[in-house]
Amino acid sequence: MLLDSAAHSPRGMTTGEPKQPVRRTWPEVHAIARRMAGALRAGTADVPPVEHGSAVGVLAGDPAAIAPAAQAVWLCGGSITMLHQPTARTDLAAWAKDTVTVLRMIDARLVLLGAPFDGLAPVLTEHGIPFRVIDDDLRGDGIVPSADVASEDDTVLLQLTSGSTAEPKAVRITHRNLYANMQGMIEASRLAVERDVMVSWLPLFHDMGMVGFLTTPMTTGVELVTVTPADFLSRPLLWAELISKYGGTVTAAPNFAYAVLARQLARAEEGSLDLSTLRIALNGAEPIDPDAVEAFTRAGARFGLRPESVLAAYGMAETALGVSFAPVEKGLEVDTIDAEQLESHRRAVPTGDGPTRRFPRLGPPLPGIEARVVDDEGRVLGEREVGVLQLRGESVTPGYLTVDGPVATQDAEGWFDTGDEGYLVDGEVVVCGRRKDVIIMGGRNIYPTDIERAAATADDVRAGNTVAVRMLAGEDGGRHRESFAVAVESRKAGDAEAEQLIKKDVTSRVVSAVGARPAEVVVLPPGTLPKTPSGKLRRSATAELLRKRGA
Repeated sequence: MLLDSAAHSPRGMTTGEPKQPVRRTWPEVHAIARRMAGALRAGTADVPPVEHGSAVGVLAGDPAAIAPAAQAVWLCGGSITMLHQPTARTDLAAWAKDTVTVLRMIDARLVLLGAPFDGLAPVLTEHGIPFRVIDDDLRGDGIVPSADVASEDDTVLLQLTSGSTAEPKAVRITHRNLYANMQGMIEASRLAVERDVMVSWLPLFHDMGMVGFLTTPMTTGVELVTVTPADFLSRPLLWAELISKYGGTVTAAPNFAYAVLARQLARAEEGSLDLSTLRIALNGAEPIDPDAVEAFTRAGARFGLRPESVLAAYGMAETALGVSFAPVEKGLEVDTIDAEQLESHRRAVPTGDGPTRRFPRLGPPLPGIEARVVDDEGRVLGEREVGVLQLRGESVTPGYLTVDGPVATQDAEGWFDTGDEGYLVDGEVVVCGRRKDVIIMGGRNIYPTDIERAAATADDVRAGNTVAVRMLAGEDGGRHRESFAVAVESRKAGDAEAEQLIKKDVTSRVVSAVGARPAEVVVLPPGTLPKTPSGKLRRSATAELLRKRGA
């Protein structure tokens, strides 16, 4: 499939916006990849060749460099791992130590290093990490590509997870997994090579960016416009401008990004953008807030954005990327259920007269994936019964690589436990939250997302920077029953009077939303809450931070 689009597609990828846009057709990208593959196969006096089964780390930010580099490794029969990227605030000594651990875990003998991280070459050298720079010197005699260079069950990607623990883990994705998942997503999204233009700023060290918005268009030959996360974060409106300029039809992002863009669109000049071409605005990778989606579609309506373009999705690295997509052209559909029935009886009963909870419907499982819900004893549950979601199908990874060796992911019948709680309704998946994060108080199961969204509405709290964490009975020696703490970021942290007002406001809003009072509210300066490299808030790391602070 990749070799066919590489040879014949007139479409390609545009990078370098907004300063120096450059477009290369997919055949041009492939030609660069073939020359890179020749150099990788040859090796050097200091660096071993890339062969069948070789694991290669990639540390680069420019999609124009990553695309041919990934292809080159695959043309040699190897697998790639997108390494976590240091930021300006990263402790480089700690980062290097963690990177060495990851490379040993995946048995990688080589790192491909590219801009803007080529300045880290001395750090890699200091730690004995062999590398080659992705530049004009990484060119050899172009190899003759062969589809037989790897089998369906060989590894193509080792995707580092965004886990909340310090121990690294990589999801092993085979060619079979990747192909099955891409085919399922293509069918569910009705992706059309002749029609669609994909626009992305997503990080390529995350599965949504690497699989969804580089590997898929590169493999199918769909037109792609891609910039870096730094480009988006420095000027979020650029995202909408690229959709407008290139007639983008498909894009994707986590919920927080749509909330950010909504605020930018609300201030944008009338008539300055055209978002009418957008067919799919996929929202996934983190819990979807219906209010944020509504704000995005309302702000975008002035520029032709259709609310039906919103597509709620559920995915994870363990299936390469996608698990379920809501039907296209339907917009966000929300399941409103009785809060008491959910929290006390583990049932998703359509709304009654009391408090309610709202969960996005995430669509049916992708073609080739089965989903079911089980209870603590493994009994398969019926519709609207809440339990743990399990998956089965050719997209599901056969296992993880860990520092202690490989770990299988599937049971004897091929089912994978996602660790997510949810339910099924009309064949569609609904996710309530991570099982390990559920807060149990007085026999009620309270989901931290509900607490966090309520806390985020308090005055002077930074949107998207609130975390609710479990506080177990007996913790710190004095707690008689399970409770929870709420950590929020605010620019007024450090002002004692302002902090007291924020704590009071957060407590009031949380009690109103979930009927339970936090044991503690902690106000932190911006940038304090721990996040994964892909930007997700880390609840367990936040809990550890609060313990150290004595909360």
